[in-house]
Amino acid sequence: MTKRLGIVLLATVGLASLAHAADLPTTKAPAAAPKPNCWESVWTWLNTSADDCPIGAYGITLYGTLDVGVGYQEWGAFRNPSADKLNYGVQKSGHEHYLQPTYNALSSNVLGLKMKEDLAPLGLANWSLVGVLEAGINPYSGILTNPIRSLADNNLNAANGSVVINGKTFFNHWQTGNYDSSRNGSWDNSQGYAGISNKTWGTLTFGRTNTLSYDTMNKYDPIASTAFSQIGFSGSFPGWGNTELNRFNTAFTYKVAIPDVYAFSTVRLAGQAQVGGYGMQNGSMGSYFGQAGFDWGNFSFDAVVGWAKDAVSLSSFGGSPQPPCNGDIYAIKVNNTCQDPNSILKATLSNNFGTDLMASYKWDQFKFYGGYIYARDSNPSDSFLTGFKTIYPAVSVPAGYFVKGVLTNDAVTSNPFNHSRVQQTIWTGVRYSVPDYWLHGYGSLDLAAAFYYQWQNNYNFSVDKLGNTIGAACTGTGAFISSSKCGGAIDAFSFFADWKPVKRVDIYAGVMIQTVYGGLANGFFNTAAYFNPVTKTFITTQHAFTTNYDPTIGIRVRF
Repeated sequence: MTKRLGIVLLATVGLASLAHAADLPTTKAPAAAPKPNCWESVWTWLNTSADDCPIGAYGITLYGTLDVGVGYQEWGAFRNPSADKLNYGVQKSGHEHYLQPTYNALSSNVLGLKMKEDLAPLGLANWSLVGVLEAGINPYSGILTNPIRSLADNNLNAANGSVVINGKTFFNHWQTGNYDSSRNGSWDNSQGYAGISNKTWGTLTFGRTNTLSYDTMNKYDPIASTAFSQIGFSGSFPGWGNTELNRFNTAFTYKVAIPDVYAFSTVRLAGQAQVGGYGMQNGSMGSYFGQAGFDWGNFSFDAVVGWAKDAVSLSSFGGSPQPPCNGDIYAIKVNNTCQDPNSILKATLSNNFGTDLMASYKWDQFKFYGGYIYARDSNPSDSFLTGFKTIYPAVSVPAGYFVKGVLTNDAVTSNPFNHSRVQQTIWTGVRYSVPDYWLHGYGSLDLAAAFYYQWQNNYNFSVDKLGNTIGAACTGTGAFISSSKCGGAIDAFSFFADWKPVKRVDIYAGVMIQTVYGGLANGFFNTAAYFNPVTKTFITTQHAFTTNYDPTIGIRVRF
């Protein structure tokens, strides 16, 4: 880890020295080029930006993104019709070497409407109504993105491929891709908000909104993609341990950018507060975020801090407990009752605190990036053993049952952090825009490389007969270490190329090589069975997979 920290520190020192030499703009910007004839031909339209040639009228604009390709995952899983991505990173559901059609590798497939209506005719100069309505869509199934559904789809399948039914072990019950997420299968599963904006006083909105951490982290990620960025692949990074904290369903958000503050060209301030809890399809019972940042010449910096109460992390039952239940092989017994596996999930609850520090610097054709995340997860304020609705209302965490007069719930882990989990993340990278004279007019080309590293403390514990929390030893190594609560780490090296033959089209290629260690590698193995014709028995073997790489090529079209 010392070597990795040294690499990042050297990159950060280089970034700081470049920032010190930043030149403030001293010349006037050239006159704006005339807008193109958007509809002269398909090629003309493709070679314009969405701002130059929007599809809309009366302040309403239709927009969308189509992102598809083909890729290989060293340890992958077949795509799920509801999921928002493939196994671009190391996942416990990995079990096969997969070459398959991909989607959302660079960014999400979405369809949306945005509004900006000038209120000057009403006597409100510089004021406007703003809003966004956006849905993520799986391009192969046409289903509104609903990763919560993908978790429930795998309740009867095991990550390592083997399940036990009536005392017999059955193999090849592999999981398809499944993930927790802040998306919930609704028509506004990305965003759906409205508000009012002023050029001087900023913007205030209410509704379904990306969190400040999620939006800002994308800005400072050198690659900023699902397939080629560690923090882009897993929403747990901007969610400080919980993916569902990347969006609030009912939140007030205020943002303001103040120009020309002393030596700064821009100062940014923002605040965010979630109102309502699980009953309003939120992933916590309350969350608060704040942000401050600035631009100084070519140097940019932002800091985000936040706290969430009773944050939810969902997971499938993963083949356990096993069917049948009252003779029904498609039901599972949870909390002493038979449950429909399509309508329940397990939950881990926590109170989350986090802070992000992020910076970038542009020098000539290069742009350098760096960032740090501190995330602390502790036991939640409330246990919710009576169950609750998830952010996707068709799926619930089931109610518990009484054991010797005490309410318990096999589906809720309400005290997982008697010792707080602390996860810290650093990243650095560079993006290079190839000069136009090298491309001879054939579009634009960006090349990028990045390094990501996260480590966690050893928060493994046990409870003695007196109810005292004591530390617990960790045994084993790699995928077979005794607990995911043991100290561990994850790193990723990423390389990426993005060619834009025209402004609306990206043709891209990249790879992320990701490896898990220690507690973060716990459970990353599969189970296979081979028939021995001599003994006429099945022999089972377990194979660990702690490294994944995902070479992928694709095309993205935006309108």
